[in-house]
Amino acid sequence: MRFTSEQRLDDGVLEREFTLGEIPGTLWTPGSAPAPLILMAHNNGLPKAQPRLVARARQTAAYGYAVATIDALGCGDRPRSAADEQARAELRRAMRAGEPVDEIFESVVGPMVEKAAPEWQTTLDALLALPEIGGPVGYSGWTALGIRLAVVEPRVAAAGFFAGGYVPRAQREEARQITVPLLLLLQWDDEGNPRQRALDLFDAFGTKEKTLHANMGGHLGTPWFEMEDGGRFYDRHLK
Repeated sequence: MRFTSEQRLDDGVLEREFTLGEIPGTLWTPGSAPAPLILMAHNNGLPKAQPRLVARARQTAAYGYAVATIDALGCGDRPRSAADEQARAELRRAMRAGEPVDEIFESVVGPMVEKAAPEWQTTLDALLALPEIGGPVGYSGWTALGIRLAVVEPRVAAAGFFAGGYVPRAQREEARQITVPLLLLLQWDDEGNPRQRALDLFDAFGTKEKTLHANMGGHLGTPWFEMEDGGRFYDRHLK
């Protein structure tokens, strides 16, 4: 892991960009060390520099957590094949037109999860070797990837998921294997994630400790107070 830049934010959080082989990432660490770690992934491959993710990461670090995000393979600005780009464009077109998108979604997001999960695990190995980061480890963000990591990565002790309407079939099956505490955030009028599918997914999660927070509004309308509630969730399980 090689750090390429750093800046100290007003609240004392240290923000550093890093590379790990071909993987670009950002790490936020609080003043206290060693700190528990939260892996934070944005939905469906949006870049790690997406403003909403950065805002969540900085606030979470201010609560006393180390927070890391990466652009895994196929995510953010990392190269994608012409076929991948065409499939993404077709998915966007079909969603705007109100057409069935299940099969297109499978062809785009299923392979993305398969490629991203190993890179997140590689990143986790490197992060836990840093003296300023301790355990345990939490996850926050993209539901499909989070399900995979919660199942295959024993170091993940708690997980917070967003949306959950469209999740590949493989992860819907894997959801039954999850045993760690989890928190699912649901926007009741999310235009991109069918409500009933998200509710069905919540019902399928195998863990005995699961919480659903539902709020009115569209995909981008998650209330900021959910950050505070999320902080209390991680405090219960990671501190």
